[in-house]
Amino acid sequence: MEKETEDRLTAIEMKLAYMEDFVSQIQNVAVDQAKTIDKLQKEIKMMSDRIREMSNQMEGDIPNRKPPHY
Repeated sequence: MEKETEDRLTAIEMKLAYMEDFVSQIQNVAVDQAKTIDKLQKEIKMMSDRIREMSNQMEGDIPNRKPPHY
């Protein structure tokens, strides 16, 4: 009975070691993705600001624009 218990405990420890490694890998991926998301959000904001700025500059160049009260 002792050998069987030891074998089962060893198997559980091995599975736990694999799971810990897997969780560590997932955490690394999640951190990388968070960095990528932050970078993309900053780029989107910068592009949005630039488009807004260009649009404001071009307002005077657009003919037949409706008055603001329409």
